[in-house]
Amino acid sequence: MATVEMVMPKMGESIMEGTILSWLKKEGDLIEQDESVLEVATDKVDTEVPATHSGILKSILAQEGEVVEVGKPIALIETVGSEGSSDELPEANTPAATESEPDPAAAETEPLPEIPPYTSLILGAVSKEEREKIEAKKFYSPLVLSIAKTENIDFKELAGLPGTGKDGRVTKADILAYVAKKKTEGAPTSTMEEPVPISEGEDEIIEMDRMRKMISQRMLDSKNISAHVTSFVEADLTKIVLFRNKIKETFREKEGESLTFTPFFVMAIAKALKDFPMINISVEGDRIIKKKNINIGIAVALANGNLIVPVIRQADRYSLTGLSKKINDLAKRARENKLNAEELKGGTYTLSNIGSFGNIMGTPIIVQPQVAILAVGTITKKPAVVETPTGDMIGIRHKMILSHSYDHRVIDGALGGMFVKKVADYLEGFDLETVI
Repeated sequence: MATVEMVMPKMGESIMEGTILSWLKKEGDLIEQDESVLEVATDKVDTEVPATHSGILKSILAQEGEVVEVGKPIALIETVGSEGSSDELPEANTPAATESEPDPAAAETEPLPEIPPYTSLILGAVSKEEREKIEAKKFYSPLVLSIAKTENIDFKELAGLPGTGKDGRVTKADILAYVAKKKTEGAPTSTMEEPVPISEGEDEIIEMDRMRKMISQRMLDSKNISAHVTSFVEADLTKIVLFRNKIKETFREKEGESLTFTPFFVMAIAKALKDFPMINISVEGDRIIKKKNINIGIAVALANGNLIVPVIRQADRYSLTGLSKKINDLAKRARENKLNAEELKGGTYTLSNIGSFGNIMGTPIIVQPQVAILAVGTITKKPAVVETPTGDMIGIRHKMILSHSYDHRVIDGALGGMFVKKVADYLEGFDLETVI
């Protein structure tokens, strides 16, 4: 026999810790390699974590509700001995013959399970009577608790909310649907006293939730790590607008979903990254890592105002239809909190569509360890000079501003500017005869 440590895995760039939601196996259980043994939540996604080895789950080192740093041990697994050993795994969870029966009196006096510290932090003090109402293995993920706190949903109200997750656990989709229903239909006002927000005169003090604190820290880290510079280019998207308007209903009937502008943007970025591979890089100390694959992250706005960035791997290998279906699927599952950790990792470049909020341009912050990010603004009609064989004329064109932020440590202004101009060229040169 040998004992190995199972550690908290890394589940995406800049994610440095995870919260243990629940253990799917208990100490003494036989487990197979790659079999799911626990659920973990980060500020972006809830996911099941597989066993790293086959054997017996000898010891659980991190309890439900505990926040654990990436790389720290969370369990011990007892594996089969060295190669060629004929040792067999002992039968799991078999009580010894001399084990005494539990003392009923001791069971009655056993203290109630501790409420996970994060739950107490979010929902405030909970009385003994309320604690007694907590069902066995009842647990709320940090995402759910953050939303509950933001929406002033107290413990009693949250405890009465039915869940669609594993073992009836309340998912992010459940609580967001409940919040939307409250705002539409109204709901009884909570009687629980909340410590925040606090009113001081006419001002209101709102405590940051855990997710907002982490986002804040990552934004500061990115600004401190990368020397941000932003270049702007205005692109004429008239051809793409006309093409999409012409085929969008046919596309919906054929594919059963909408054709947005995002796949056109992703396709142009992927082509430009192949032309300028020194944009598709990352930095580690004094080394530049040139990426082989083009993996484009798409920033998706969630109902609670936060952003999540699922990744399209090898985006340059998709057709326009393939990109559309992939983007729609990722965006839908992102909003339903159904993405897995692998779909948030490995991005080499990021696209943020700020035009969906009516913004014309912006200065996006780079997603570490990438070195560049592109924000696309809203598409607006503008009068513009149009060159024709018979001379210049004024016409109405569909224009959009592209904002390209890049790390000036490794990308000079010429390269950063040429890249975003190349993206604009691909958009302006779209082939109206494209078949999808």
